[in-house]
Amino acid sequence: MYFSSLFPYLVLICFLARALLLKGSIDGIRHMFTPKLEIMLEAKVWREAATQVFFALGLGFGGVIAFSSYNKRDNNCHFDAVLVSFINFFTSVLATLVVFAVLGFKANIMNSKCVALNTNKIVALLGNGIEPSLIPHHINLTQVSQVTAEDYHQMIQIIKGVKEDEYPKLGLEPCSIEDELNQAVQGTGLAFIAFTEAMTHFPASPFWSVMFFLMLINLGLGSMFGTIEGILTPLIDMFKVRKEFLTVGCCVLAFSIGLLFVQRSGNYFVTMFDDYAATLPLLIVVILENVAIAWFYGIDKFLEDLKDMLGFTPYRFYYYMWKYITPILLLVLLCSSFIQLTMTPPSYSAWIQEEAIEKILHFPPWGIAVCISLVVMAMMPVPVVFCLRYFNIINDNTGGLSTVSYKKGRVIKESPQPEDDDDASLIHGKTPSKAPSPMPGKSIYRKQSGSGGTEVDTAPNGRYGIGYLMADMPDMPESDL
Repeated sequence: MYFSSLFPYLVLICFLARALLLKGSIDGIRHMFTPKLEIMLEAKVWREAATQVFFALGLGFGGVIAFSSYNKRDNNCHFDAVLVSFINFFTSVLATLVVFAVLGFKANIMNSKCVALNTNKIVALLGNGIEPSLIPHHINLTQVSQVTAEDYHQMIQIIKGVKEDEYPKLGLEPCSIEDELNQAVQGTGLAFIAFTEAMTHFPASPFWSVMFFLMLINLGLGSMFGTIEGILTPLIDMFKVRKEFLTVGCCVLAFSIGLLFVQRSGNYFVTMFDDYAATLPLLIVVILENVAIAWFYGIDKFLEDLKDMLGFTPYRFYYYMWKYITPILLLVLLCSSFIQLTMTPPSYSAWIQEEAIEKILHFPPWGIAVCISLVVMAMMPVPVVFCLRYFNIINDNTGGLSTVSYKKGRVIKESPQPEDDDDASLIHGKTPSKAPSPMPGKSIYRKQSGSGGTEVDTAPNGRYGIGYLMADMPDMPESDL
């Protein structure tokens, strides 16, 4: 775990130090920090930015919730959240600096090739469309390799000024580094085409290539650890199956689906899954999580639970952010995304081999059906589980599927007859001798007291189903899963 977490940082720092020593890296970093206001007005940019934040922090996937279920009751989750946010911010900045520094170096290489190619065109056109007198005297066209980008731009400015009407017919390109940087690809093309092409120009390029792809493997494994844990933990808690069997089953299923992406047409399916299985459904899931906590469970009760857990009252800033600002911003982003998807039919970028060009094509009917299915399947667990619980198909009090409690860090199953089971008696706040067990002074759950009954510690939904038994017991691991 420590190797897979720290190794990418080591590689990124080495790449940054090496890239900053290469010609053109500063141009790439300058391009990175140059804002483009016209692009920031597009809803697609903000949706992709929000998706990137969700991916980087693991929001909406269930991995954060799964890992947090193993924390101790008095864990300082506020410090953890702030620390992870800052680490994610600095990691994103570091990775972006590396990418743009390397792309700046690549753009400089491509611009030099462009200057050499078009300088040869000027040499060929001398006396046949371009007068030799238009070439500045300090530029030596007998040695094309020594013509700099500044010299080339000076030549085409003079030629364009003198032969304004005939200039388009000459076929001379502007050869701008900014144009090269604006053509930078994204997604899989960035990692496997642009970045690797730039590394071929590195000194000792095989070493850097090996380091780069080892870093990608570690990043992929680290991401899948959290994703798989977010799938396994709730299933194991609910159905109490062997974790080894479930893990192997999930990995085999994921591997089988992944075979779809390694075909010759695999990149099209990668784009389809990335656009429709992760972006829009992930945004909807995060909105539902936010609204469920802030409005249905109650932001006041949630802050009170945090106070019991942390030992201090969280800042009032979180109250307004969680209840008003964040849901509104997410809903605006969701509505704009729906409007854009409605106005722009689903399409993809396809390479036409016969014409040797790239075109934007619309999905066939079966492709649109797959896109809709990906969106629906990603959101389906939310309404399905809601209906199962609403109609008591899954009932925490009747020994159903989700009748699971935690005692001394071990999963136990509630008995329908608590008077005959010592474990169930503990859950109901009693010892085997029917004496009330001592409860801690502070509890993360609210206490409900019946008329004349013993006050017991229950979950926020008033049930005894899933939750930690907060009795005065020796410190033990919260879960053995």
